[in-house]
Amino acid sequence: MLRTAGAAETWQSTWKSITPREAGLDAAALAAWKNALANAGTSGLLVVRRGAIAFEWYAPDSGVDKPHGTASMAKALVGGMSLAIALSDGRIAPDDPASKYIPAWRADPLKSKISIRQLATHTSGIEDAEQGGLPHDQLPGWKGAFWKRVPDPFSVALHDAPVIFEPGGQYAYSNPGMAALAYAVTASLKGGDIRSLLKDRIFDPLGIPPSDWSIGYGRGYELDGLTLYANWGGASFTARAAARVGQLMMQQGTWNGRDLVRRSAFQQMVTYAGTPKPPRTTDPFAPASGLAWYTNEDGVWPEVPRDAIAGAGAGHQLIVIIPSLQLAVVRNGQAMSDRNDEFWTPIYQNVLKPLMAAITERSPYPPSPVIRRLVFLPDVRRAAIESDNWPITWGDDDDQYTSYGDGWGFEPLIERKLGMGFARIIGPPEEFRGINLRSAGERVGGGAGSPKASGILMVDGVLYLWIRNVGNSQLLWSKDHGRTWESGFVISTGFGSPTFLNFGRDYRGSRDQFVYTYSQDGASAYESDNQLALARVPKRKIADRAAWEFFRKLDEKGQALWTPDIHQRGAVFTYTSNCRRSDVVFNLGIRRYLMALAYDAAGDWGIFDAPEPWGPWTAVFHSAASKFAGTDAWGVPGTHGYRLPAKWISPDGLAMTLIFSGVRLKEITYDAFCTRTIQLQLWR
Repeated sequence: MLRTAGAAETWQSTWKSITPREAGLDAAALAAWKNALANAGTSGLLVVRRGAIAFEWYAPDSGVDKPHGTASMAKALVGGMSLAIALSDGRIAPDDPASKYIPAWRADPLKSKISIRQLATHTSGIEDAEQGGLPHDQLPGWKGAFWKRVPDPFSVALHDAPVIFEPGGQYAYSNPGMAALAYAVTASLKGGDIRSLLKDRIFDPLGIPPSDWSIGYGRGYELDGLTLYANWGGASFTARAAARVGQLMMQQGTWNGRDLVRRSAFQQMVTYAGTPKPPRTTDPFAPASGLAWYTNEDGVWPEVPRDAIAGAGAGHQLIVIIPSLQLAVVRNGQAMSDRNDEFWTPIYQNVLKPLMAAITERSPYPPSPVIRRLVFLPDVRRAAIESDNWPITWGDDDDQYTSYGDGWGFEPLIERKLGMGFARIIGPPEEFRGINLRSAGERVGGGAGSPKASGILMVDGVLYLWIRNVGNSQLLWSKDHGRTWESGFVISTGFGSPTFLNFGRDYRGSRDQFVYTYSQDGASAYESDNQLALARVPKRKIADRAAWEFFRKLDEKGQALWTPDIHQRGAVFTYTSNCRRSDVVFNLGIRRYLMALAYDAAGDWGIFDAPEPWGPWTAVFHSAASKFAGTDAWGVPGTHGYRLPAKWISPDGLAMTLIFSGVRLKEITYDAFCTRTIQLQLWR
């Protein structure tokens, strides 16, 4: 059963459906992938790309509204998500001793050493309730009692399951260890249970009705005054319900502008936990552990980006989330192999590797209809060594004005290192000269400890400057070309790293009488957000906070809708977990708006274009080399700041100059004012 747009008019119809082509996927390759998996016992497949359902198929005995047993995929969907909430609320910490929440362990010489991190990563040393491949109903002793849940599985896990090696010493899969984690998380709540917690804090906000999920083998167990639910198995989810949770993970715990889970907790869940990895002698594709989720951090799945996370269970029930590809996949069915010692090999070989081969567009947006190709020339020039940042604008005197961070500026260097300094750039890109501009706006300090410029613009002879690291950003302006500055209003909601849209000299050639500002939609310039926000103000009222309005959305005709209420702002650009610092310029020669966007501080970034300041955006260049080998069309790892100076765009728009900063690589320091020529090749 292949579902397309318009099917299933339930809560799930709120998810937009797009074609594989619109999702940057090869339809024929997906069909072949589905057929091969159907022949390998698969009963349901769901692919979500760019926030929409791109492919969905069910066998006749399955369906979009039919929950499927998760087996141990519950460890991620139930155990992981309940732990994430407890972490988010500050009720528990990964390196807490589990005995803080499990009093019965406090006097035990080994169990008292076990941490929450070890329970969540199968490194606690607690023996698993398995034996020689025997069916669960035939297991003897405490192992059989655990699966028969007699008198309850938690008593068995806490009191009967032995510790067989020093906690933290190695990886050994443990269902009773996860049961102990469920007990600890429940105890940390000091009232309530994880089923109610998940329903109220995750599933209801995601719009998932109770009919689409169940956990804990359908019941809770009373023990020590706690109501306990299984987190290691015994759950059922529809594929879309599981994918909805996956989308929340992709969005760093944020849903409809609300943080269901704090980002710091989300990051702890998906980051490699630093614990021993599973042995890969028999199963070479066994991944490392985050907290109750698996992670591809070391590239054990070579064709899959390293930011991929996964949950999986018996029968090869599977959910995989890849933020850099904006992709989630859910697979349900029977086991694709009967070899227990190679559980992950068929997942990689049958599900993930062919799916990666079906991706035709790795960028978050489709290709530009105007710019066919972007070429970087090898002409990298470096100046102002050990100074970075460099927002830049074209002044009324034909010079360019910029600001640097954490350095001494251009030669001759100033006498002390500045957290924020200023400079003028004179001349063409091939013969430019930087001159330090001493200013009352200079600041000292390093990194996030100092205010830094994030955007600069000259309008009618006045320089306007956005500074960041000031909770969240602040507007300054100078009427004497940067020598002195006046302080304006602060934005404390979002806009952690705002930048201006630049046009021509002294803002000539602007599209209208407004000034536009973009920013990652979060508080910090040092974290990657899910989206960019956009604001505008009449250019005669830039310093008047009350005159600013914020982009909400596009109407049915593609026109921008605005609001004066910052809390009603929407996303002008979306790339989940990958929106950091940006720079935007209008290229008059080709009449396109070009955005350079850093995804992180590891050298992953892209250039996007649009016909209007609010889009629709398409991809010109995309590099995610730190997450996926072989995708670096850039050649300079470790970069983190990218600027597109308006003055250095050729009249025909086909030649531009990129300003960038980075790190020291061997003998070359890119922590500098670095320039590189860009050539654009158009479709026409």
